[in-house]
Amino acid sequence: MKKVLKLTLIGIIGGVVLALILWIVLALTGNTAYYLLFNFDYIPWINNLRPIWLWGNIFHYLTCIISVIALFYILNIKGWHKLISPYVAVYTIGGGGLFFLTALSHLPPAANDVMAWIYWTLAHAIFGLVVGLGVKSWIKE
Repeated sequence: MKKVLKLTLIGIIGGVVLALILWIVLALTGNTAYYLLFNFDYIPWINNLRPIWLWGNIFHYLTCIISVIALFYILNIKGWHKLISPYVAVYTIGGGGLFFLTALSHLPPAANDVMAWIYWTLAHAIFGLVVGLGVKSWIKE
């Protein structure tokens, strides 16, 4: 249970870093990739939850936490859970692909916004780095 709590904390810290990076991008460039972190309007029944700001944050952080725990245990099968590169690779590729869910939404960013995709994908690579470093330094066998 202690391991799951540490992984949860890693997911929260990674989620904060991810949001902060994309918020800085928004502040400096006006690019709207940040908004996609909290967008769930394309998910049936969940999209009716209010207030949107609260449920958007819950959606973002639960996604971060669940993905960290799941990926840790998947990588653990092959003994790769202490390597940083699989976290970076999975979150970079996965994040880059998930960006296109924005096509299902009327909210920004547009699915063809190349700069938003680049910012989004790079931010997810950094999220993977934060997660990998967190696992490597905090999870003791």
